[in-house]
Amino acid sequence: MIQTVAVIGSGAMGTGIGQVAATHQCKVIFCDASAESLEHSRHILTSSIERMVEKGKLTGEAGRDIIGRCRWTSDMKEIADTDLIIEAIVEKFEAKEALFKAISEIIPDQTIVATNTSSLSITALAATISHPERFIGLHFFNPAPIMKLVEIVPALQTEKTLVEKMQHLMASWAKTAVVARNTPGFIVNRVARPFYGEALRIFDEGLAGCRAIDTAMKEVGGFRMGPFELMDFIGHDVNYRVTESVYNAMFQDPRYKPSLTQKSLLDAGWLGRKTGRGFYAYPDMEETMTSYSSWLNPTEIFGRIFAMLVNEAVDAVYMNICSEEDVENAMQLGTNYPQGLISWGRTFGMDRIMDIMSGLYERYREDRYRPSPLLTNI
Repeated sequence: MIQTVAVIGSGAMGTGIGQVAATHQCKVIFCDASAESLEHSRHILTSSIERMVEKGKLTGEAGRDIIGRCRWTSDMKEIADTDLIIEAIVEKFEAKEALFKAISEIIPDQTIVATNTSSLSITALAATISHPERFIGLHFFNPAPIMKLVEIVPALQTEKTLVEKMQHLMASWAKTAVVARNTPGFIVNRVARPFYGEALRIFDEGLAGCRAIDTAMKEVGGFRMGPFELMDFIGHDVNYRVTESVYNAMFQDPRYKPSLTQKSLLDAGWLGRKTGRGFYAYPDMEETMTSYSSWLNPTEIFGRIFAMLVNEAVDAVYMNICSEEDVENAMQLGTNYPQGLISWGRTFGMDRIMDIMSGLYERYREDRYRPSPLLTNI
């Protein structure tokens, strides 16, 4: 039974993960080399708990208990005897490799080590630690205390029983866990790529402007935010690099090809809301890019992007990346899509999805638009 958890990396994600564990009765140690980061983490967690008490979501006593189960340290030796270590540091392989090698020197054989990476190979990271069979991916979504989804990603070396153990732990932490094979993007970051990529392709071809595409996806599809609004919200430094990472890790599969338009925003430092300028200028939401007259109507815009999304979800099942149930849960809970993509595709009509995909393939003759073999049988 896991009773003590160490979180290495006290940024927003690490602090959120630790809050989740402490809320569900685990003792938590936050470890970071930066004293400033540790103090900021303590402040953020305390403020979060205080707000929940003020809103009546926690009693004062429960809030004090959660904070009391947490402590902060810069001494890695203090985490040596914890049951579970979750790494949430910078998304760079070399930094994680150095950390896992250091951890290997101080922890006992039975300690479980997890990484919160969203883009790096779990198998490659497992190879950097002394007991790779005790290593696993636990990909939380930000903000961790609010988002219900966790992607569990075993490495090739991970012992089979560890997956089930993590499923039980995530359930006890009130999370919905989905299991993904160790492939680029796991489930959510892979299946969601067409929401951005196909919207960018439509824009790059001059078939519709940013606002027209955003409006179509919200009004026809019921999405809470359009692709360009969402990219601005996430930040182009994050969104572009995830796309680029998946594209390169998939050996430049054209399905995941990045857009030069988005790259130009990154180069200009127009990162979206955080810099006040992206596809829109904030706070007035004026378009910053060329405004095209729409050659596609809203239904055609939605249909093209939606077909690509459904095709990607179906292909994730076909390629044994995950189960149908898990891809449905992942895309609703991880991205707040209105419905699970496969069930939504069935309602829309898989024959219509196939017609759209086949039509795009006939027009462009690009592998980007190849229909999944499972589309006709699901």
